[in-house]
Amino acid sequence: MAAFDCIAATGRSLERLLTAAFAEANPLPAPADPPHAVLIRTEDLAAVGDASAIITPPVLTLLLYRVDFNKTTRAGWSAVGSVDGRSYLPLDLHFLLTPWATNAEYELRILGRALQALESHPSLSGPLLAGGGWAAGDSVQVLMEEVSTEAVMRTFDSLPHDYKLSVPYVARVVRLDSLAAVPQPEVVTVTAGLAPSPAP
Repeated sequence: MAAFDCIAATGRSLERLLTAAFAEANPLPAPADPPHAVLIRTEDLAAVGDASAIITPPVLTLLLYRVDFNKTTRAGWSAVGSVDGRSYLPLDLHFLLTPWATNAEYELRILGRALQALESHPSLSGPLLAGGGWAAGDSVQVLMEEVSTEAVMRTFDSLPHDYKLSVPYVARVVRLDSLAAVPQPEVVTVTAGLAPSPAP
């Protein structure tokens, strides 16, 4: 599927898709400019309100808060790798989508348009995938994740910002491949036994 930049490429793909969706159907009433989507780090949450902050409303932030291996496909890809000498790591990328605006109604409108766009494009493939060295036929499924409100609030307990309404999404399966195949050692079969008796 993709090289080491597949994680970043998946984030950029979501960022681009949602920004295009906001431009196509502005969730904010005229004459407001449409919001945009932006990938953020936890450090960016600490800078909210600063003049140079990356989170400047109206915006929808995408925070990748967890990367995990895909439990369903990992064993299968390990078996493939044992045959062809390559490593395959299938990943699930867990994002928090958070709307930011000047009032609650605008935040909910931004969130509604984002959910609408993602449900309309539940699979990223072809031109919807940005960079990353994707192969022909590659696809990443994007779906709302079933995470309890308590778990989301616990996540915010570890972030440098008070809780904000956020929706968890997971992008799967993002397969990270090795750069090249590792040569497999040649298997030599040796038969141990008694030597034939010498002729009389």
